[in-house]
Amino acid sequence: MPENDARLALLQGWLVRDLGLRPARLERASSDASFRRYFRVTFGQGTMIVMDAPPETEDVRPYLHVTALLEPLGIHVPHVHEADAARGFVLLEDLGSTHYLAELGGAGDARRLYGDALRTLADIQLRGAAAAAQLPPYDRAPLARELALMPEWFLDRHLTLELTGAEREMIDAAFEFLIQEALSQPEVFVHRDYHSRNLMVVGERNPGVIDFQDALRGPIGYDLVSLLKDCYISWPRERVLEWVSGYRSLLESRGGPVGGNTAEFVRWFDLIGAQRHIKVLGIFARLWYRDGKPGYLRDLPLTLEYVRECCRLYPQLAALADFLERRVAPELPRANERVASQTAHPA
Repeated sequence: MPENDARLALLQGWLVRDLGLRPARLERASSDASFRRYFRVTFGQGTMIVMDAPPETEDVRPYLHVTALLEPLGIHVPHVHEADAARGFVLLEDLGSTHYLAELGGAGDARRLYGDALRTLADIQLRGAAAAAQLPPYDRAPLARELALMPEWFLDRHLTLELTGAEREMIDAAFEFLIQEALSQPEVFVHRDYHSRNLMVVGERNPGVIDFQDALRGPIGYDLVSLLKDCYISWPRERVLEWVSGYRSLLESRGGPVGGNTAEFVRWFDLIGAQRHIKVLGIFARLWYRDGKPGYLRDLPLTLEYVRECCRLYPQLAALADFLERRVAPELPRANERVASQTAHPA
């Protein structure tokens, strides 16, 4: 770690002077798509994680608030041992370093892992009704704001497409359809990033759930599609639909909202998935052009394929499907290659 890391020095001072702790070792644990960093701190025989969230770019209060909502539900979120919201430091339970993506990429038992994740999601959605009422709504404003990221950062900045007026109108109409569909779903507690990089493999009460600070009250299908149509790992649609059907049965057995039939539930799943993946196309591109993080561009092809798949299934999105086939899919490899060349040979 750099010697002139002022935040790290401040964090170490907080641990030693403010908390009276004597760390034997402090090492980088991980970072994420934000400006937060995580360090693993060793104390004798045990370890904890300390979050460094610079207050000028990050606010830890939502994280602390959502932790206090999820932990009483029995969800295995990292227990907060200490927090200094003003300086952006949080001392947390260490859930280990093996996330679902790494386990699934090795010899992990997908049936067991997804079974645990789906049961935990059901607990969040069903036990969390009162907690969801304390969250901001995932209503028209955030849905529209998220969709708008795709034309700005993915189409305009990354693919450098010049859209016609008719194409922009078509995209606006498709987005309005997706917003209306999202607003028609039953509302539940929504984690908003419930996927394989935010689920930790733990020995007790698996999975450990992290990165939930952006939670909102919104569409029931959102977290389900985040998990089963993950931007970092994919499964055949037949297998995905088996999981979706099984999850609907689980919710139904516990008195949860499941729609009139399986077809309606799958429609909720698919169409909120289109909204999410359109948003993610914009976010992954923005992470490069605004934040200088090119690593997420490699996940654009799978994310785009999810959008294309959904658009092919629903007549209301047929025009968008045609646009993606003709104008977008052919340009993505070239755009990614351009960035790869720039980052390999910086000016």
